[in-house]
Amino acid sequence: MNAPSPFATRVTAQLPDWLVKELPRYNVPLPTAEDRVRLVNALAARNYKEGNGGPFAALVVEHSTGEILSLGVNVVLSSCLSSVHAEVMALSLAQTRLGAWDLGAAGGRELELVVNWRPCTMCYGALVWSGVKHLLLAGDGPECEALTGFDEGPMPSDWRAELKGRGISVTSGVLRDEAIAVFAEYGRSGAIVYNARGTGSRRQD
Repeated sequence: MNAPSPFATRVTAQLPDWLVKELPRYNVPLPTAEDRVRLVNALAARNYKEGNGGPFAALVVEHSTGEILSLGVNVVLSSCLSSVHAEVMALSLAQTRLGAWDLGAAGGRELELVVNWRPCTMCYGALVWSGVKHLLLAGDGPECEALTGFDEGPMPSDWRAELKGRGISVTSGVLRDEAIAVFAEYGRSGAIVYNARGTGSRRQD
């Protein structure tokens, strides 16, 4: 019998129960950009209230039809894993579903990542390596950090051009005000802001 390892040997992250129960209702296509962003804004608004993590959500959809391949929300708090942001969850669940680490080569589909704000530094990298061909955002800019207190990390100033150079299109500004309203509500809520380096705190305005 092998002695127990003193080291962890696996990590587990999963969607919260409330979202898992609702997944059957999302088995319908979202034909427009507004439909897709409206859903991520709604999931983001609920996620932090359920205690899973911050006000962030993401989808992977087929670009042309809007068929949903996966949904993700931020589960940093419920998993105790700093890397499981909404984009990482959505991309990983799509890869698991399709059995392919390269979503750009999965059945010849052009897939799109939909997020309620520009990805952080980490998720930007995950996006680049995922194989998706399109990025759809509610918005980008300083509002997310200013209203929530999160540190989204250093981003290259030419991040759009970098994505374009890798064959990833970017569309931003869809239901932007709706997304900003979610961040503002989060900022007023007193929810924990879990930045690293011992700077986690409750938002104070």
